[in-house]
Amino acid sequence: MTKTRQVVIAFLATISSYVISQYTLKHYFALLGILAIPFVIKRAFLLCIWFILFSYFRLHEAMPWLEPFKIPQLLALSCLAGLSWQVWFNFRGFQWHSLHTWLLIFALWVAICCVLASNRTESFEMLTGNFSKIVLMVFAISLLPTNINQLKRIPLLLILCGLLIAFFTLYNKVHGIGLVEETRVTIGREFGSMLGDPNDLSLVLLFPLSFTLVYIFNPSHLIKCLAIAATLMLLAGIMVTESRGGQLGVISVIFMAILLHSRNIVIPMVITAVGIIILFAAAGLENRFVSSASSGTIDESAMGRIHAWTAAVLMAVDNPMTGVGLGNFYNNYFFYTLHWDTKNHAVHSSWFEILSENGFVGLLLFAILVIKTFKLSYRLLHRLKHSNYQPLAEGLWLGMISFSVSGTFLTQGTTWPFYILLSLLIATDRLSQDSTQLYQHSQHAGT
Repeated sequence: MTKTRQVVIAFLATISSYVISQYTLKHYFALLGILAIPFVIKRAFLLCIWFILFSYFRLHEAMPWLEPFKIPQLLALSCLAGLSWQVWFNFRGFQWHSLHTWLLIFALWVAICCVLASNRTESFEMLTGNFSKIVLMVFAISLLPTNINQLKRIPLLLILCGLLIAFFTLYNKVHGIGLVEETRVTIGREFGSMLGDPNDLSLVLLFPLSFTLVYIFNPSHLIKCLAIAATLMLLAGIMVTESRGGQLGVISVIFMAILLHSRNIVIPMVITAVGIIILFAAAGLENRFVSSASSGTIDESAMGRIHAWTAAVLMAVDNPMTGVGLGNFYNNYFFYTLHWDTKNHAVHSSWFEILSENGFVGLLLFAILVIKTFKLSYRLLHRLKHSNYQPLAEGLWLGMISFSVSGTFLTQGTTWPFYILLSLLIATDRLSQDSTQLYQHSQHAGT
């Protein structure tokens, strides 16, 4: 190296050191973000998968030390950047789906309800802070994958994340952390995590359970044994939440999983009936039902739901077209409840949530969206049968079943679970249209 080159390098190093010293850590991350743009564009769907995992399982809330990194927000920005690039430079490859149309119609109606809400500030905070992001990410998740093989890794990742959340759930149970009503387990309740509600925690664990049940019927003995072990751990996690909505979701998913692989309905009914007895006894839920039956009254938790659902109907009757507005059920509970116990309550039902906050029109649009999503999932069951993507189709079908059943008792109408299922189903449908290419992929993967 010549002296001139050494002098030039030393000069540049000095200037660089001075420039770097003038900036903070945030600027370094911004620089890294700029340098990462090519990776983001090329691997956008990989980042999209991680966004699904963080958003659905609330991993950053289960592990609070991840919270300062704002991982979900960074992943969402990366996914939207990748989607923008894909649409801009490959507009002809942009495939619009009919469910996109119904989603936008429903989202537009939700926005109209916000304009006419009883508390517009609250509604628009919910609209811009959460629901609009959900709608945008449905497009990102459903349009970013370019090959159906990209979807094959999703079931395994969902199961692994579900096992991680189940581990934290059982850990909290053993150590008495985050318990409500003395025995029901939560995660992150002290800082307002979504997993801080035992009912929502049970729903989160139901989704990976849908896939472990599918893999129990795998011909490989190793995969079958691992699936049984994972299923037992997820069931244990759901049981300690003592969520009746979660238990009903488990029963429906187990029944449908057996029915998918059975030639008649008798065997699934018998196995499910035995499973119900074991499940209720292990979870201790029989005490909640038996005590109510013996006293001839409905327990406080069930009565709370009945009062909330009655208030929801009254809100819709008073505002039949648009309801009280997105996110306004809680604040309006006092004005519509027939039983005031000195505090407001959540509605504890996805259907009554939509009814009260978006009126009868909103409930109709949401029902159409859910029904059409069910129809798409059912078509995929038949299209992907006997292919390597059959577990994906069956897992998504069972996921829809679990949402519909448990969502009847959980407030999930405008949060992530259903919309992630919707976007994955659209992506699977879009990439499996060509059955010839599909089975070529399957044969190639099997060799």
